[in-house]
Amino acid sequence: MSGVTVRPVRTKADLNRFIEFPYRLHRGDPLWVAPLRIDVATLLSKQKNPFHRHAQVEYYLAERSGGVVGRIAAIHNFAHGEFHPNEKHVGFFGFFECVNDQAVADALFLAAAEFLRAHGLTVMRGPASFSTNDECGLLVDGFDTPPVIMNPHNPRYYVDLVERAGFAKAMDLLCYEGSGHAPPPRLVEGARKMAERFGITLRSLDMKRFDEEVEMVKAIYNAAWEKNWGFVPMTDAEIDHLAKQLKPVVVPDLVVFAEKDGKTIGVGITIPDFNVALKHNPSGRLLPFGLFRILWHKRRIHRARGLILGVLPEYRRTGADALMYEWTWRHGNRLGYRWGEASWLLETNHAIRNGMERLGFRVYKTLRMYDKPL
Repeated sequence: MSGVTVRPVRTKADLNRFIEFPYRLHRGDPLWVAPLRIDVATLLSKQKNPFHRHAQVEYYLAERSGGVVGRIAAIHNFAHGEFHPNEKHVGFFGFFECVNDQAVADALFLAAAEFLRAHGLTVMRGPASFSTNDECGLLVDGFDTPPVIMNPHNPRYYVDLVERAGFAKAMDLLCYEGSGHAPPPRLVEGARKMAERFGITLRSLDMKRFDEEVEMVKAIYNAAWEKNWGFVPMTDAEIDHLAKQLKPVVVPDLVVFAEKDGKTIGVGITIPDFNVALKHNPSGRLLPFGLFRILWHKRRIHRARGLILGVLPEYRRTGADALMYEWTWRHGNRLGYRWGEASWLLETNHAIRNGMERLGFRVYKTLRMYDKPL
């Protein structure tokens, strides 16, 4: 394997090298955005990230001549098998980063495969870092624009590395973009009439009741997405952990709740694209100057990402979803956001895709999940 060795991460120094590698690998990519190292360390921490309470994960480094040339994580997510009984045999890979060398990629995939086989799994799916509730999918189309917050970006050659290693497409995840001052008026008016007929009202996030609002999000999220391909419900601890991380960047008027007769029936969460600010901090460190750079450029964020928008199944034909889109669009424009990404949508989710396209959104990036039999 061209002098490549792959070994599991065992020490703090190993973990630091695992974290460091993409910062060095992608230094010359003008579109790659360096995540905050402190956030990456928290994500990977088996003590701090509640995902690890229902999973077994192994991190690997690929080395050549003493230097790191690749990394990968092998993931056995017990929650996936419990929620999808017909997929108890599916394991995952994630955090894949690699130089443009097929031998290195093959060695990394082999190490991950051996871990998953040892756990009785017969299919390796990914990339998912760690699950579809996290950053997932390999960018296969749309390399010429920067990624939004919490979405991946990778070199074109990753597609070849993955497919030459024997992986085949499992599902495409589509990213939509939209801009302008308002969605089509006839759709907005139609949604309003339906909402009035069904008694749907909207309100924004109440930061003074943040913990209570998070409880409402939990109920809607796990119920509204349960039929989606690859979906795994988030535990209370996982949602609390994510809410804690997002709280500093949340804009209350970009989080909308739909209600009927006092019951919360839907939620939409859009967040500023913090990658606009992070792009000016290529080291990923907060000190000595990283925090200053981020705060300075935070003022210039005019992009947003629609993270989730869902309605309880029994209320999906009430116009609540279109009404929440219009709310987000209107308030986003008022706050100075001129462009947004809605992501991601399953390629098979034709009903939602048709709705997005009627609102004027278009697909501009494609992320792909792959499977490989072991």
